Amino acid sequence: ADIRPVATLYHWDLPQELEDAGGWPHRETAERFAEYASLVAGALGDGVSTWTTLNEPWCAAFLGYAAGVHAPGRTDPVASLRAAHHLNLAHGRAVQAVRAVVPPSAEVSLTLNLHAVRALSESAADVEAARRVDALGNRIFLDPVFHGRLPADLVADTAPLTDWSFVREGDLEVTSAPVDSLGINYYSPTVVGAGTSESPSPWPGAEQHVRFVPAPGPRTAMDWPVDADGLYELLVRLRDELPGVPLLVTENGAAYDDYADPSGDVHDPERVAYLHAHLAAVHRALGDGADVRGYFLWSLMDNFEWAYGYGKRFGIVHVDFASQRRTPKDSARWYADVIARGGLRG
Repeated sequence: ADIRPVATLYHWDLPQELEDAGGWPHRETAERFAEYASLVAGALGDGVSTWTTLNEPWCAAFLGYAAGVHAPGRTDPVASLRAAHHLNLAHGRAVQAVRAVVPPSAEVSLTLNLHAVRALSESAADVEAARRVDALGNRIFLDPVFHGRLPADLVADTAPLTDWSFVREGDLEVTSAPVDSLGINYYSPTVVGAGTSESPSPWPGAEQHVRFVPAPGPRTAMDWPVDADGLYELLVRLRDELPGVPLLVTENGAAYDDYADPSGDVHDPERVAYLHAHLAAVHRALGDGADVRGYFLWSLMDNFEWAYGYGKRFGIVHVDFASQRRTPKDSARWYADVIARGGLRG
């Protein structure tokens, strides 16, 4: 069918036995992940064009171990920082393990949910809040993976919590194992100002300095603001900061309260507008020199959305969960036309 599979090795699905042994704050979990990556790549390596090691390690580390809203539901800020480093280490070990067993033509990647951070104002305090969030949301992964270093300001910000002694000699050489591309997941921007955040927070070391402000404009059923400019901002930032690294938009989409009408059709004009605006933003970034190689819509079908269960619908195909009946929404037909045309109309 001329489909090139892109396999993601980890999307927050840590075996319970490994969590019971310490989870991602425990260094050995990175070694177990490398073993797993080698086994899967060895079994499927000749059929997969691109291997993605981790999906959204920020969520695994900080929503899982600091805020407690994702599995395993822990609220330990130091554990979350340890988890972030060991996820970086697991990524590097997995890159080495996969490359050792797959054909040379196969590519290895990493997917990050980078934050399009905006300061609420130009005041020094608001700009400082944005810097803190950028360090914890973006550079905590970008710097070890692409530059082989820890952000010095991140280490200083979190000094009251940890001395980072869990980062051992040689770790940053492993975390910076070369990759063939970087995946970007984007849904909405992050607007911050000076202030405080509720506890427990997924921002260890920043809770007393940062408040999050709802961005203006229309919102999705997740109550996320719709702002395609944030995706453009991320792509051109990476164009400048990571020259030579091809980019993929690996998740982008929106949840709305879709339903089948009496005739069985599912109309979702808001999603069509969302996708049109974000594809246009990618096209604009391409025109401005960003090396974007692909775009993945989230998602094909309505599915299980973690803490939200089946209550939020991101799919372009509607699923009646009781009967399992699947109905393409208007957005599916629109997207099929975009694919067939190789671009947007107008």
